[in-house]
Amino acid sequence: MELISKAIAGTLESSDIQITIEPLATKEVVVELQSSVEKQFGRRIREVIKAVLAHYGVEGVRVHAVDKGALDCTIRARMVSSLHRAAQIEKIDWKELDSWNV
Repeated sequence: MELISKAIAGTLESSDIQITIEPLATKEVVVELQSSVEKQFGRRIREVIKAVLAHYGVEGVRVHAVDKGALDCTIRARMVSSLHRAAQIEKIDWKELDSWNV
């Protein structure tokens, strides 16, 4: 998946996560996380974010995540939405995501 522009998905409401995706000129993957539960769940949140990036073969990206207690399924959905927006792909195959082991 080739990222074309900066994109955002999610809100700052409780139990949600706001994901901002920004393409980089390098192949570096940068994950920035702000979360009140980072000590307990920060590693898992990063794992889910990186797993979604790997699934789509995305490199050269900065992910800025502001977590408000989101579950894994919400993190995945926000990542998928923001990636598709950044790649300017309008249709998402949500059924394909059911088979993920993330």
